[in-house]
Amino acid sequence: MATTDLTFKEFGSTIEGNEIVLVDFWAAWCGPCRMFSPIYEKVSEKYPDVVFGKVDTEAEQQLAAAAQISSIPTLMAFRQGIAVFRHSGVLQAEALEDVIEQIKGLDMDDVRRQIDEAEQQQK
Repeated sequence: MATTDLTFKEFGSTIEGNEIVLVDFWAAWCGPCRMFSPIYEKVSEKYPDVVFGKVDTEAEQQLAAAAQISSIPTLMAFRQGIAVFRHSGVLQAEALEDVIEQIKGLDMDDVRRQIDEAEQQQK
């Protein structure tokens, strides 16, 4: 699957409407972003069941701010609408594939339980 450019308008529906979504926050002037882009594209071809989104932080400053992006590239992963992974910096293909496999293996009932417990402790 090819990557998909995401804007603020469609970000939420993309996250909510797909089982697994990876989002690469990047900018054209960023050297490490240019290094990561072909890796991200290549890995996307191996996982047609995963949405590989890209957010240009220059064009989508409001979205980057909402996601609290302070360095790029930053990769975020969502499963069933829940943020389950965040990493700033370049990942090699093997590491990215490992992350995807770990996300696929998550027990989402357990993840939701842990989120509920953390929220209860904050009250």
